[in-house]
Amino acid sequence: MSQNITFPTLDRFDRRILDELQHSGRISNQELAERIGLSPSPCLRRVRALEESGMILGYRAQIDARKLGLSLMALLHISMDRHTPERFANFEDTIASLPQVMECLLITGQEADYQLKVVVKDMDDYHDLLLKQITRIEGVTGVHSSFVLRQVIDHQRVPTAS
Repeated sequence: MSQNITFPTLDRFDRRILDELQHSGRISNQELAERIGLSPSPCLRRVRALEESGMILGYRAQIDARKLGLSLMALLHISMDRHTPERFANFEDTIASLPQVMECLLITGQEADYQLKVVVKDMDDYHDLLLKQITRIEGVTGVHSSFVLRQVIDHQRVPTAS
């Protein structure tokens, strides 16, 4: 699904804007402008242009899953029986409806087709998710799970340096 999308040419100010917003999405335009060395009006125009171009996809809060009682994180490698667009679409649509799934990646180089990152309350919840939902998705032939002992790095920042 390769698309030829043209994004604006990014200069050092745009890259710094992207970097700052990834670090602190709630920063005021005034503070952002000061940090990157622009006046507020051109800074705001650049942010809007980056949003309109699709470079900035959105803003969100980062939540501590443990404080919500979701203390078990697992990585699942999912194997599928057939590699067809319909089979993958059905799997992806079903997985997208499960609130426990934080991330779903179609992968290569492993014996699995997908890698999922899930968070649940405990092992009983994981067991229910696995047996009552994931393994019942048409085409799933195998699931290998790894449980996260400690999350060393937790950020979604994209490197902005050229």
